[in-house]
Amino acid sequence: MKSSSRSRARRLAMQGLYEWQLSGNTIDKIIGQYAVDQQMRNVDEAYFRELSNGVAEHSDELDQSITAYITRPYDEIDPVEKAVLRLGAFELKFKPEVPYRVIINEAVELAKTFGAEASHKFINGVMDKLAAELRGIEMQAHKSKKF
Repeated sequence: MKSSSRSRARRLAMQGLYEWQLSGNTIDKIIGQYAVDQQMRNVDEAYFRELSNGVAEHSDELDQSITAYITRPYDEIDPVEKAVLRLGAFELKFKPEVPYRVIINEAVELAKTFGAEASHKFINGVMDKLAAELRGIEMQAHKSKKF
């Protein structure tokens, strides 16, 4: 159940971050609204809050990391894709206890659910490059286990 409660936390965090990007409301206000309005049952609420606050607090730093691996101007990225990338980049950078493969998979699933038709491919490519930068040792260890 822990895994799916975290998946739900990521889903709500991504939706909240999307709203935060577009509305101009503070992340605290959005978190408060979600805590009241959204179905928080079976959601790791602490993780939802940690992700939402963490991405908002580190958004400039996360955007710099993301920008290094995209070929189009950052301002032209779809807001859903931006929210998914920021969320994934935050977890890669600040949540080392979460395996990089889980983070990438969750980001791709969010993109498939909420993004445009091919956005999951874009998300997968960027997240894979970010993981190589931020979790290179973990990736190497995983690859060496395969052989």
